[in-house]
Amino acid sequence: MLSCDLYLSPTTLAEAFGLMATHRGRFRLVAGATDTLPWARPGRAGDVHVPALIDVTQIAELSEIRLEGRKVQIGATTPIQRFLDHGPLMRALPCLPGCAVWFADDQIREQATVGGNIVNASPAADTAPALMVHGFRVELAACRDGRIARRSVALEEFALGPGQTVLEPDEIMTALTGEALPDYGGSFEKVGYRRSLVISLACLAALVKVSADGRRFDDVRLAVAGVGPVPCRLHAVENSLRGAPIDAAELQRCANIPFDLIQSRTRREYRHAVLKGFIIRALISAARSVGGRAPALAPKLEAAYA
Repeated sequence: MLSCDLYLSPTTLAEAFGLMATHRGRFRLVAGATDTLPWARPGRAGDVHVPALIDVTQIAELSEIRLEGRKVQIGATTPIQRFLDHGPLMRALPCLPGCAVWFADDQIREQATVGGNIVNASPAADTAPALMVHGFRVELAACRDGRIARRSVALEEFALGPGQTVLEPDEIMTALTGEALPDYGGSFEKVGYRRSLVISLACLAALVKVSADGRRFDDVRLAVAGVGPVPCRLHAVENSLRGAPIDAAELQRCANIPFDLIQSRTRREYRHAVLKGFIIRALISAARSVGGRAPALAPKLEAAYA
């Protein structure tokens, strides 16, 4: 059970930093809080008492969405549901709608925030690989010497391990900034113990840009979560596919990833087999969505990895 003495709801960053200073060492920042309550249930953290909960969802700048050319900025308290109902955002980030569909249910998606999903540093965070392939960076802010100081960290470098990040105790995640890629095809694959409200055993995000004739990969971006201590990009696979023909042999070759990539302590062989299928199926789906016309995109090959 979670209990607190004070529930505080600042409306500006300056006010939030003031509250953090006042309650130094005795507060917890929350936004959607969809992970906070499960964390505090018996059997995990046990009964938890936090002197002050500071809810940052009323700070306007933390919920702003900005699209400027090839750049997109998403406020940290943006609900996951926006990836399914904000048209311009969906077009700019073709990998995120598929990810959001798998994310819990309608009610939780309206409450859970993109920043919260990242800052918790779960090895199986669904949005992490989908944001990584779009080159997202995490924007952080702190009040130091009476002024708000800001810094930017690549999402790939933000999580250090399960529940561990580079976020300092006096910092707030304010936004995430990445590339708008409406000319790419996106795909998201996920597997868990059940079909709904599921925590990933493995998930994979893919972005693909194909040649004008639809027969070659101009660019490929892949990222995975749930198979190691932190989500990660598959740079070696990406590099091997850029400029390669879209054919069955090439897809089979690139999917034979090194077994040591799977660092989970349980079900390693299962995760390895799943990841191979995910890579092939995601590349086929993403390429087909942007006009890929090579024979490798025939339903027969995709069905083999359904």
